[in-house]
Amino acid sequence: MLFQFAPAVQAAIMSGKYVQVFTSAGVPIGMARDAVTGQFVAHAIGAVIQNSPLSPLLAASQFVTTGAQMVQTHMGFQGVNRRVEGVSQQVVGVSQQVAGVSQQVVGVSQQVAGVSQQVAGIDAGLQSLQASVGVLQATTAMIGVGTVAGVALSAVNLWQTLKLREDVKQLKLEVKNGFIDLKKALKDQGTEIIQRIDEVAQDIKFEQHRLVLIQAYGRFLEATKLMKIALSCKDVSIKNADLANARQMLAEALADYNNPRLLSETSAAGQLRRMECAWAIEQTIVLTYQLQDEPAAVSDRLSHLQDKIRQDSLTVINRCETEDELDFLFPEITRIHDHDLAVLESWQNHVDWMRSLPPSELKLLQSADFDNSEVTANSDTNTDTTALAEPLEQLLYENLKQKSHPASLRDQMVLMMKPALRQEFESYISQQSAIAGYKTLVPANLQKASDLAVANLYWYFKVRDESEAEAVTA
Repeated sequence: MLFQFAPAVQAAIMSGKYVQVFTSAGVPIGMARDAVTGQFVAHAIGAVIQNSPLSPLLAASQFVTTGAQMVQTHMGFQGVNRRVEGVSQQVVGVSQQVAGVSQQVVGVSQQVAGVSQQVAGIDAGLQSLQASVGVLQATTAMIGVGTVAGVALSAVNLWQTLKLREDVKQLKLEVKNGFIDLKKALKDQGTEIIQRIDEVAQDIKFEQHRLVLIQAYGRFLEATKLMKIALSCKDVSIKNADLANARQMLAEALADYNNPRLLSETSAAGQLRRMECAWAIEQTIVLTYQLQDEPAAVSDRLSHLQDKIRQDSLTVINRCETEDELDFLFPEITRIHDHDLAVLESWQNHVDWMRSLPPSELKLLQSADFDNSEVTANSDTNTDTTALAEPLEQLLYENLKQKSHPASLRDQMVLMMKPALRQEFESYISQQSAIAGYKTLVPANLQKASDLAVANLYWYFKVRDESEAEAVTA
């Protein structure tokens, strides 16, 4: 991931006046500081993944570029409250110092404005999560329960889902009870799609699922509303109590999305959609800890969530039974791997970096005056416009599909989510190539090969071995 800064800040970095922040392990952080004074001067306004703007499917990208701001939010609330109390005491007890108090009031007002900007960034992140969960859940009304026809999956694939999310953001579509009017949204895609929507609507089993999802989404929505109210509370104890209540509501919603009975009744595509909703809610739970200034809990939950996304993805991949499901899953899991996991990893890196800072550095961070907040507010525009174009993941898959066996494509997803398995694949290829007399397929060369090459070679030898075994048996 490459962080993007405002043009003036980027120019200062290129000239050596500013330097980007890195952790002690050399991991980049989306912040810049003065090369001479060490003062923190700016935060990133965006990020790029493989030459494309960061555009996660379900994660809130705002949390990558406002990680420092979220910590400042808590510190800012405390600072504002302390200073307001001090000003009030001085106004009551020392009327002669009116001029000095007035200056402090101005300072407090500026700090309040800074906190308001930080809260706006968090609010934008919550709105992004709401839109993502609403759209992802709504598409289950097309996928339904059980076997899914290819035309249904193509109507709600990665590209179409990104378009639906953009329409929700622009208020062209309304999420009501966790669903949208798919007939209205997909009216231009033909009568077969409309018939599929009607069929799912009449399915008694899906109706049972829909009622649970409506309840889960309702709890999620109420929890995010309570979180926004908590941010407006000056009393820290009230704020923390509201955030704890919101977390409980989110946990209840999460239990509905993770209901094992409902998940077992759905296809691979349907499972992925439910899991994506659950991942977004778990991310929201992480945010409640962040807003309570509990960095250890934040880091732990972010690490857990990344592991869960990888494991859940493997579960879905293993349930993939048809080429239609493969067409649906591959681009989406690639986007989740390249963008969503990158957001969560960057967020965790930022939190861990701040946890490692000495008091003097934390004081510098607290006193930082980021003057590019107005740019941050519009940093999502590139993502919104590119979302309407055919995703690169879709184009990549179409290219790979011409070069790979379906089983190889499935294993490429497996290797993507669990790279440790490459060693098993490489070992098998090396053994079989030695038997076949291929001298170039040695471990050293295989380690340099792409997942595409490794998976294809694995299945080349796998099919070859099975054919030879059948010939011997015959």
